[in-house]
Amino acid sequence: MAKLQPLGDRIVVKRDESEEVTAGGIVLPDSAKDAPARGTVVSIGDGIMTSDGSKIPLQLKPGDRIIFSSYAGEAISVDDQELLLMREADVLAVIE
Repeated sequence: MAKLQPLGDRIVVKRDESEEVTAGGIVLPDSAKDAPARGTVVSIGDGIMTSDGSKIPLQLKPGDRIIFSSYAGEAISVDDQELLLMREADVLAVIE
């Protein structure tokens, strides 16, 4: 996979796969699946630039499992892999 280095406070996320079967055992067709709002951080930017020129590092790190807003980020394709490019502020929580 090509290395994708986001800038500033942006992160690259690999979205989790959609559920194929509901908890009740119903198989979902592709058209009925919701895009999950969970994923894994692939890479991060170098931080937020402050007005005095210093950088504040991001709280997230590659490998973190996260929950983010449903409509957050821009979908991008790199080496036939679907990724999301979003701001760290779009992340709601880290899954531990």
